[in-house]
Amino acid sequence: MFVSKYCASGNDFILFHTFRKGDFTALAKRVCNRHYGLGADGLIVLYPHDEVDFEWDFYNADGSHAAMCGNGSRAAALYAHQNGLCAPKLSFMTQAGLIAASVEEEGIVESELTPPNVLKESFEEEGLTWWQIDTGVPHLIAFVDDISLFDKTTARIMRNRYNSNVNFAKVVDARNLMVRTYERGVEDETLACGTGMAASYYRALLEKRIEQHIVVKPTSGEKLYLGMNERTITFKGKVERVFDTTITM
Repeated sequence: MFVSKYCASGNDFILFHTFRKGDFTALAKRVCNRHYGLGADGLIVLYPHDEVDFEWDFYNADGSHAAMCGNGSRAAALYAHQNGLCAPKLSFMTQAGLIAASVEEEGIVESELTPPNVLKESFEEEGLTWWQIDTGVPHLIAFVDDISLFDKTTARIMRNRYNSNVNFAKVVDARNLMVRTYERGVEDETLACGTGMAASYYRALLEKRIEQHIVVKPTSGEKLYLGMNERTITFKGKVERVFDTTITM
């Protein structure tokens, strides 16, 4: 089987496309393993779709399904375009809904995420004030003064308590935000999480801490550009094709 590895702002994925739908849980666990596999945060499988360019199944590194992944959406868009599956402007179906994307020069990809939904607003737990926002998948967001003090123990407690991804964010100024994310399915901090950055951005926007168009910097240190387009969040940054290889099923 021919597969490719792509990296979107530090979030890395194994991708392939096929006409045959199936359960690739075991494959996701194997190829995403960083010691015995290819190493990735997730596996993305693309299938043909009658009405849009394609649809996907997204698997976390532990084999669990995720309805949406922001950086994964940008990686999938570039993969599909580079493999002749779509034009530079495209749309595809996820379990969270329809995603629009555009591929620009030098691997810059913008995705328009599904409309955000506030699940729970301003509650105190573990010494922090949280919001819970769904940006395709649920995220908890706490603002902190020092982003370097990422508390993985607290993140794990909140992840298990709410079955949600967990974000610590810092508003640097009205145009800059820093975010660190503990992702379920990976069960650790990742170098970047698109839906986590989007959820953190949306909370900051609702609380009038930031302007509408800002730069967000995740743990990887790469810059991503987020904005609001009526009811949807736009999310733009660089994606890289890391390698192509063949594997046995």
